Amino acid sequence: MAEQEGDAVDRVGRYREIVRRLIEDYASIPAAYGDIHTEPVIDPVRDHYEVVNVGWLGQERVHGTSIHIDIIGGKVWIQYNGTDAPIADELVAAGVPREDIVLGFHPPHLRKYTEFAVG
Repeated sequence: MAEQEGDAVDRVGRYREIVRRLIEDYASIPAAYGDIHTEPVIDPVRDHYEVVNVGWLGQERVHGTSIHIDIIGGKVWIQYNGTDAPIADELVAAGVPREDIVLGFHPPHLRKYTEFAVG
């Protein structure tokens, strides 16, 4: 049976909340060194979520994303995970089914070999 439109909206709303909490949790972890701040970037209108690191490490400027997640077509796309944390497994534990998680950092032809969605 096809998913009802209201069910899809509710499902994506739950995914937004799960991803928002995950991003805020990771952004609250202070950097281990340097004068680096972690900032959550949360755009629930465009379904774009990131943890951005901004600051200085000695004389070197630091500015980059450590986690990037989008919600596209009702699925949670992990676009980038620059941490050692198993972000996909954390999403599963929070209630996102594996078939609704895409490891976007893997080439499309290799995604079929993962435990997650291909696209």
